[in-house]
Amino acid sequence: MTETMTKTMTKQVHWNGHVQEEAMTILQAGKGMIVSPTKVGYIIMTTDKAGLERKFSAKNRKRNKPGVVLCGSMAELEELAEMTPEIRDLYQKHWDQDILLGCILPWKKTGMAQLPDDGCQELMMDQRQTSCFVIKFGRPSEQIAKELWEKNHQFAFASSANPSGQGNRGLVTGIGERIEEATDLVIEADDYVASIQPDKNIDTRYEQGVMVSMVDENGHLIPEQNNQVGIQPCPIVIRKGLDIDKIMANMAQIFMSFDYRHGFYY
Repeated sequence: MTETMTKTMTKQVHWNGHVQEEAMTILQAGKGMIVSPTKVGYIIMTTDKAGLERKFSAKNRKRNKPGVVLCGSMAELEELAEMTPEIRDLYQKHWDQDILLGCILPWKKTGMAQLPDDGCQELMMDQRQTSCFVIKFGRPSEQIAKELWEKNHQFAFASSANPSGQGNRGLVTGIGERIEEATDLVIEADDYVASIQPDKNIDTRYEQGVMVSMVDENGHLIPEQNNQVGIQPCPIVIRKGLDIDKIMANMAQIFMSFDYRHGFYY
């Protein structure tokens, strides 16, 4: 057995069905980077600037995209992000239905003030000071994000665990050698990931969640619609993904107007 194979085996664990304590130990200590399973595949999870720098290095990722903030509860989401009552209702609907949803939103000033004072802000939000706030992304990672926030007020920042522009196909073997070598821990749960889309195969499955922009071109929150037609700017679906049909049906119940422009943001 080679040294590389031994190292890989010792850093990989199978999800235990609960909060993975090995992950908590690494992330609570700071500067850590783990790979964790979600409903659509594997993600890199970090909590601070040092971890984010490791993530960008491992992925060769451009820095112009909004960062992803994993919210383990509605309370955390409300504490961090600016939302209109309509946007909040949309999140609550998807929370109750256990549907993965991410929206581009501005930060509350009080939320931004809770970020680590280590310069991480430049790496986990775009130039408009917006991020993608995600809920219901899958139990293995939800449990970690919730525990980090409730116990230590630590953030969970995320990015897909694969070379930038490529998918991991929902398989831990798809994260790529570079990420595998760079991370501190890999939580394997191929069985859990596969269970979310049982009628799909590697070629037909969604490898990402739906992303909806709730801001204008300057990063300001869109106005409430109050059941009025033609209010602009309006929500824009900028990335299709898992449960796109359910999400657009839910949006139609809340918003009189919204746009579908897959790929619009990038």
